[in-house]
Amino acid sequence: MPQITYTRAALVAEVRQWLATPYRHQASVKGVGADCLGLVRGVWRAFYGTEPARLPAYTPDWAEAGGAEQLAEAGRAHLVAVDPADALPGDVLLFRFAANAPAKHAGILSAGTAHAGLFIHAYELSAVTETRLAPWWRRRLAFVFRFPDVSE
Repeated sequence: MPQITYTRAALVAEVRQWLATPYRHQASVKGVGADCLGLVRGVWRAFYGTEPARLPAYTPDWAEAGGAEQLAEAGRAHLVAVDPADALPGDVLLFRFAANAPAKHAGILSAGTAHAGLFIHAYELSAVTETRLAPWWRRRLAFVFRFPDVSE
């Protein structure tokens, strides 16, 4: 069976289709509701089909409660780790909100680089939106992952 390769342009086009999807904790349905992880999960399903692992229920404070880098560990298990300096559109960005806290927010780079670009993410009290990677976000960028089998 031939290996399928996906383009960055196709990934970005897919994630843009999620714009304006309302924020819903633990949801992952385009146009209906998504949280930041649900957005990444939805893009995965659009390209790869079934999600690679069953997602357990999680509370809004799941990262603080456990203290482990669960989101980064999942990224390492199913995606390809990338140096943040090498991030390109279509890559998954993980952010930590405090210096010693685990990464708990995800988005997908939609334009530019991690140094000067835009990313699409879902966050509470907002719909899925495209945001500039301003200094506030760049300081909190902890991990970058690439979807498997992505070509330039």
